[in-house]
Amino acid sequence: MSGAPGPAPLAFATRGLARAYGTTHALVGLDLAVPQGVVYGFLGPNGAGKTTTIRCLLGLIRPDAGTMELFGEPYTARDRHRLEQVGSLVESPAFYPYLSGRDNLRVIGSTGAAPARGRVEEVLELVGLRDRAGDRVGGYSMGMRQRLGIAAALLSDPRLLVLDEPANGLDPAGIVAMRETLRYLAAQGKTVFVSSHILPEVQQLADVVGIIDHGRLVRQGRLDEMLRETGHVRVRVLSADAGPAREALERLAGRDAVWEAAGQGDGDGWITVRVEPSRAGEVNRVLAQAGIYATGLDSGSDLESLFLSLTGNA
Repeated sequence: MSGAPGPAPLAFATRGLARAYGTTHALVGLDLAVPQGVVYGFLGPNGAGKTTTIRCLLGLIRPDAGTMELFGEPYTARDRHRLEQVGSLVESPAFYPYLSGRDNLRVIGSTGAAPARGRVEEVLELVGLRDRAGDRVGGYSMGMRQRLGIAAALLSDPRLLVLDEPANGLDPAGIVAMRETLRYLAAQGKTVFVSSHILPEVQQLADVVGIIDHGRLVRQGRLDEMLRETGHVRVRVLSADAGPAREALERLAGRDAVWEAAGQGDGDGWITVRVEPSRAGEVNRVLAQAGIYATGLDSGSDLESLFLSLTGNA
């Protein structure tokens, strides 16, 4: 009789990873488990340790303590040759402005293991730059440079793709196209590790999410399961009513289950209550009993609410 399936194989994992810069502790015992063949959303507030984690993975810095594994095998600074399995885009990509996009990729491809024949044209097509591949990069928009950076990261046909804020400079159509590209890569068995602050986009893109705060992992798991466990109701009230509304809702759900988002410049603001979406009517009734009438109300589960509740940025 066959047993239950074992855990999914991991593309990247850390155990007790620590890194300090002087007296500032960027990572404090970080444990990550990134499954193979998924889009993994890596989230955290500014200064949470996301960039430090990525730099440790890419061999740009060494951790002070802890261990890392790459595709199930221990990975240290002595194993940099294994980074041939990893493609990355960290910060703004740098290119020769006087060369075409195609020639830039050819130069990049000549600096390491030679890419497969036709790979340059393949990745240009994949990121939607085939028609502009002969143009000088100096004339590219920021979004086009970002897409060219992803093409460069894919040249070696890596098993793991690490992207730090890949949507920078992309217009809405470009973001949608990138989402489709990254989903396609994951469907082909690659692992896509994305660090981003655009939470609605990560919600549409990621299979698995890891959220860190102050150098520690605070939540990790399949995104669909996390969202099922995290219901909320959001109400929109006049700014003048925000204080009394929050007090009324705290009596209903508890102080830690209520938080505000800044107004949008129209005199209103949103208050989120962590309760089952089916209790939206009860939330509305509590406000009405306090003499407060909502100008908007919605319910459901979203990554932004989950993120804020876990990182204390509510």
